[in-house]
Amino acid sequence: MDASPTPLTPERTACQVHTVRFHLNGVARTVRLEAWTTLLDLLREHCGLTGTKKGCDHGQCGACTVLVDGRRINACLTLAVMQEGATIQTIEGLAHGDLLHPLQQAFVDHDAFQCGYCTPGQICSAVGLLREGHAQNEDDVREQMSGNLCRCGAYPNIVKAVVEVLGHQQTGAWKAVR
Repeated sequence: MDASPTPLTPERTACQVHTVRFHLNGVARTVRLEAWTTLLDLLREHCGLTGTKKGCDHGQCGACTVLVDGRRINACLTLAVMQEGATIQTIEGLAHGDLLHPLQQAFVDHDAFQCGYCTPGQICSAVGLLREGHAQNEDDVREQMSGNLCRCGAYPNIVKAVVEVLGHQQTGAWKAVR
């Protein structure tokens, strides 16, 4: 039995290359990519957005968390071709110019990061958590963000940052997470 890979011919390659149209951080995009390309690789390799991190590449650490149609997902576990027509938001799309998203500012204010590697995924997950509207307190935040790991152990400050913004959202001091 020959274990050598099947050569890529123009006909075979054409069948595996797809055009995908989506909105990325408010900008309409069209890309051509192989069927097996993950959303994470689309963002990093095809779109040049390196804020979304490749951590475990198995969906266990949350470093690659982004928002697709407002819901948080692990970009390493999602095929890019599945995002046809989707609205994708990454850490790069949260701020408005020099004005940080409230969660980004809260992470800075609470020193909610050490090495910073997990921070983009943590913040995107927190944005999704607040949009979902199920978290009411620190325990809820801990539980609902348990899929985002921080190897440095910045969890207490991460929770404080998210709870601060949650409190502003609940009191109406800040209308909603955009």
